[in-house]
Amino acid sequence: MRAFSLARDAATRDEIWLVEHEPVFTLGQAAKAEHLLAPGAIAIVQTERGGQVTYHGPGQVLAYTLIDLRRRGLLIRDFVRLIERAVIDVLAGQGVPAVRREGAPGVYVSTPDGAPGAKIASVGIKVSRGCAWHGVALNVAMDLEPFSRINPCGYPGLAVTDLRSQLGAAGPLAMETVATLLGEKLADLIEGTR
Repeated sequence: MRAFSLARDAATRDEIWLVEHEPVFTLGQAAKAEHLLAPGAIAIVQTERGGQVTYHGPGQVLAYTLIDLRRRGLLIRDFVRLIERAVIDVLAGQGVPAVRREGAPGVYVSTPDGAPGAKIASVGIKVSRGCAWHGVALNVAMDLEPFSRINPCGYPGLAVTDLRSQLGAAGPLAMETVATLLGEKLADLIEGTR
């Protein structure tokens, strides 16, 4: 991502990379050591993205959004909201209502009264020379235990969930299907900014 982003020029096409990681805790630029409670044997990696600490692992779709914000006339805050909108739309398509939480980027499952509940997706980006990289991690069907070893996104006790937990017996779609839906929704919303 770094090499791609730093080497791009005005003609470089935007890209969205969809991946799934082995277990890792990532620390954003604002990360504080006290938010790593008990990492155990899980690797810890410092990253260039904004934000605090989060966990990535099997059963989570990561969409790395390598986007030239200047070319598209997008401000950073608008881009984060676009990413959140894509996740909210994908979840709505699965019957899971979700919302944003002011002051805490990411996507949260809606409580019955419409307030933000458990976090289901984390957003963290880096912008260099007007180009964004990093992106969003959507919890699909994963082992959520590692989140108990950190203060997710710097919030002690923050509840974290995944799509499988929200759908119960109905079960989530296959990882590949969720990745495709998220990639397509991101691409549609980003293309709509031209």
